[in-house]
Amino acid sequence: MSVALERLTKVFPDPRGPGREIRAVDDVSLEVKTGELVTLLGPSGCGKTTTLRMVAGFEPPTAGEVRIDGQVVTHEPPHVRNTAMVFQSYAIFPHLSVAENVAFGLEMRGVAAAEIARRVRAMLDLVELGGFGRRRPDQLSGGQQQRVALARALITEPKVLLFDEPLSNLDAKLRAEMRGQIRAIQRRVGLTSIYVTHDQAEAMALSDRIVVMHAGRIEQVGVPSEIYGRPTTRFVADFLGRVNFLEAEPAETGRARLRLGAGLVTVVVDGDTTGPGPWLAVLRPEALALEPAEGAGPDRPRARVRKAVFLGGVAEYEVEVDGAALLVSAANPLETGLFAEDDVVALRLTARPLVLVRGNAR
Repeated sequence: MSVALERLTKVFPDPRGPGREIRAVDDVSLEVKTGELVTLLGPSGCGKTTTLRMVAGFEPPTAGEVRIDGQVVTHEPPHVRNTAMVFQSYAIFPHLSVAENVAFGLEMRGVAAAEIARRVRAMLDLVELGGFGRRRPDQLSGGQQQRVALARALITEPKVLLFDEPLSNLDAKLRAEMRGQIRAIQRRVGLTSIYVTHDQAEAMALSDRIVVMHAGRIEQVGVPSEIYGRPTTRFVADFLGRVNFLEAEPAETGRARLRLGAGLVTVVVDGDTTGPGPWLAVLRPEALALEPAEGAGPDRPRARVRKAVFLGGVAEYEVEVDGAALLVSAANPLETGLFAEDDVVALRLTARPLVLVRGNAR
């Protein structure tokens, strides 16, 4: 089932004074294809959860339209839309067993007891909780409780599955495990899903497409590799992963000059660089490499290592070049060589083409 948002807007009264308003969602249009998992990603207050609640029917829009499978549901109550929400707080009933929690939605629909039992068993197997049916929620880990919430949402066979930051209460290792399980289950059942998070790694791991939101509006929509590798605005580049910004000046078609250290380096760039600036080159830390200082030259300025962190398969550095600090990430450092704090090195640009965005360096 597809989901379409057409110029969706939500305005709240501003408690700071009469006549003032907060535009939480501002003219958002988006289409989610059948079977697709799309993530709304952005910082707190960007409008992602409000957008999700308008899709679910929990929040009426001020303007715009919501369509599910081509049908306008903008002002329909949640139960008519046949969506299901998985919440951050799990929201499972503490006085019911796992099986009773999962069965709850079917019981409210008057499904026969034998059919409920069959579907509960199948659903618990799907979320890898077979044999846990008699346990109480307080006998489960956080990840297991979230899988109960997922099973309860899936068992009613909704048209669209909605996730409101469901992994925020879990520790880092469990979050990584759960996002893999959620993605595997979503692919297996082929259910159209909209997922809300502020966690960039979570969005990258889960999504068919990512919708980056800022100040109530959509900044960019694309597959994870496109959002990370070809950001269209400074906000997107800065929000999704770590980044260095260097002042740049478009040169001939497909090229730009950027300042690296005390010199200018001409680089190949991707995308449209016509129109007024100022322009910034987007350099991810892995787009730079460190080499022994003997290799320094006009396009490989000398730099001093200010910080060095060894993380196993990756070494992360902060280097100073001509008074500016840059982040560098080096893969396989045990093979390529490690540098220490205060080492003098040569800084080399490795990634081409680069992306330019409009903005100031500071």
